[in-house]
Amino acid sequence: MRVETQPSAKTYVITIAGAVCWGLIGLFIAPLYARGFTAWDVVAIRGIFSFVFLFAIMMLFFRDQLQTRIKDHVFFASAGIFSLALFNYFYFEVFSRSSLSLAVTLLYTGPLFVMILSRIFFKELLTARKGLALVFAIVGCAFVVGLLPLGSESIPSKTLFMGILSGFCYALYSVFTKPITKRYSALTITTYTFFYMALFMSLTSDVWRKVDTFRYVDVWIAALLLALISTVAAYVFYTTGLKYLEAGKASILATIEPIVAVLVGVLFLGDQLLPLQILGIALVLYSAVLIVGKQVKSKNFYKRDHTFEK
Repeated sequence: MRVETQPSAKTYVITIAGAVCWGLIGLFIAPLYARGFTAWDVVAIRGIFSFVFLFAIMMLFFRDQLQTRIKDHVFFASAGIFSLALFNYFYFEVFSRSSLSLAVTLLYTGPLFVMILSRIFFKELLTARKGLALVFAIVGCAFVVGLLPLGSESIPSKTLFMGILSGFCYALYSVFTKPITKRYSALTITTYTFFYMALFMSLTSDVWRKVDTFRYVDVWIAALLLALISTVAAYVFYTTGLKYLEAGKASILATIEPIVAVLVGVLFLGDQLLPLQILGIALVLYSAVLIVGKQVKSKNFYKRDHTFEK
């Protein structure tokens, strides 16, 4: 048995802030596609630029946090390649093959995979409250992005499979990084996972052959904002929250991302918010209330009947 402090309201706010930063990603990807970059190229740009920023921050202010155990690089590399690189690729591919609505909705099957994998590897409890919150979150996302109510549109099996893979790979980030969150800071974990993502993408993409495209100012602006806001800030915030939350809870809070994406469209791109989208927003927000409702009422200590590996 082990006694731990109850997660504070600040922890939930930080986790949600990471989702908000992710929700802005569409604003920064569009200019890169317009300049001829492929989905795989954009993943490479995201990984390389993000690692450069993270490494610079670490060298200037947190050099002592760069020290790690060699055996933990299995977790860093796995999260960087099998989660970050692949989920981005599948997500962008579904978007290019169908629609952003379908891509976002399939990506957010991730919390379901997180709960299943966390139960298998970390023995996290699958409570009725979590299950209900997950249902509300998924249904809410489907309303927000327009997948519900069901229409007559046929989804190609390959596109559907790639979308589910994006959700599965998305879930792997929580699974791979959770065992080392007690040993390293969020910044350390994020830096090393992006190091392996950047290395992998540098070796497998054609981005280096398109260096001349960076003569355009809009490409630099998009790449920098993609790295700083929708990547570095997002993952640092989310990983910080993951340090104090169960992986399942953190992943459900992250479902606020598609809500942000829709609001960005309404506020800045002239999109119209439909009644069913408002209903979806309410469902997703309510799912977050189900997760954090009880916890923020008390700051007392509580006991848990399981612990995570150190």
